[in-house]
Amino acid sequence: MEKFDAIVVGAGPSGNSAAYVLAKAGLSVLQVERGETSGSKNVQGAILYATSLEKIIPDFREEAPLERHIVEQRLWMLDDRSHCGTHYRSDTFNEERPNRYTIVRAQFDKWFNSKVREAGALVVCETTVTELARDEKGKVVGIKTDRDDSVIHADVVILADGVNSLVGQRSGIRDEIKPEHAALAVKEMHFLPREVIEQRFNVKDNEGVVIEALGTVTMGLMGTAFLYTNGESLSVGIGCLVSDFRDSGTSPYVMLDKFKKHPSIAPLIEGSEVKEYAAHLIPEGGYKAIPKLHGDGWLIVGDSGQFVNSMHREGSNLAMETGRMAAETVVALKAEGKSMTEANLARYRKTLEDSFVMKDLKKYKNLPEILHENRQFVTTYPNLLSKAAETWFRVDGMPKLDKEKTIFRTFRSGRRLRGLIGDAVKIARAWR
Repeated sequence: MEKFDAIVVGAGPSGNSAAYVLAKAGLSVLQVERGETSGSKNVQGAILYATSLEKIIPDFREEAPLERHIVEQRLWMLDDRSHCGTHYRSDTFNEERPNRYTIVRAQFDKWFNSKVREAGALVVCETTVTELARDEKGKVVGIKTDRDDSVIHADVVILADGVNSLVGQRSGIRDEIKPEHAALAVKEMHFLPREVIEQRFNVKDNEGVVIEALGTVTMGLMGTAFLYTNGESLSVGIGCLVSDFRDSGTSPYVMLDKFKKHPSIAPLIEGSEVKEYAAHLIPEGGYKAIPKLHGDGWLIVGDSGQFVNSMHREGSNLAMETGRMAAETVVALKAEGKSMTEANLARYRKTLEDSFVMKDLKKYKNLPEILHENRQFVTTYPNLLSKAAETWFRVDGMPKLDKEKTIFRTFRSGRRLRGLIGDAVKIARAWR
């Protein structure tokens, strides 16, 4: 009977991180992926945070399929006709080892998985894990797949099977994700010549720009939109909570079309050719939605564990961090000659609690509820800010003191003083 030191279910960023670290340490590793290849189910662009991957593959920049390194971040608040917000651009980001990159997930995941194979892991694709196998005491001892009913044994199984974590659900490890804890995002890839992208976004070589936006474009629902520059394409998308789409009857594709037609966005994608599109779920429940992460013979990493910081739009880095930490926990226990019991694997949870991953998620633990219950942040405030900016910047002979009074009256009539103070308190509490 063949037995592995570890089985990793899934070949996304968290699964690849876990499998790579395990194999690199000399453990026998089986990685099972239901797609044709790692990343075959992905067409979307995304942001790669270099620090997390550097801890795993220090020289990844020499061969990874990277699109552009980001030198400018734009945060926009949209009403129907305008936007206001902030830009941060720095030549510091043209450093020798840039901090953030845009990537195309299908290409990047395939490359990452090739490194897993090079490290010595056995990767089996086009195979679905149907359930976790347990012994008579309830300890997980391996997996069953759709290829046959036999058990593939391992000392530990790491679940990196995505936001729905169907394996975890079928095995009774975690519940089905709640509609209010997941966002449905739709993305399109808009292709343009490299020189056109660089002209429109005022960048050169492999520099890139990220735009993240919220406001009336989400049609009263709590969500965000984005535009990322790739080498010869733009990733354009928008997403809101599944529960909001369900309750409102609004289509995400209608919302995406509204975003693309916005006066601030339309000129940036004009003349582009849409070749790829996709819809996918993103865990957005935050700290309070994190399921149990370890048990006798098993660990959960990445989206399966709700590891997404929706406030800062971070996901891939948390996936790689959790995958690495889980693998390092297993490697350490193996080196110490300890078994993969729930008590010993609790070391993984302790490592997470001491890291920025849990500290950041805990910091924003109240944010999802507060934003969901206060839609004025994406309805009333975009209009108020736009009106205030228009009044301030229009030169029309009105004395500046009168302009200040007009702006103040606009906010007072739009939200009332009590509402303004209350909203400020809510946001302050959400950041604690």
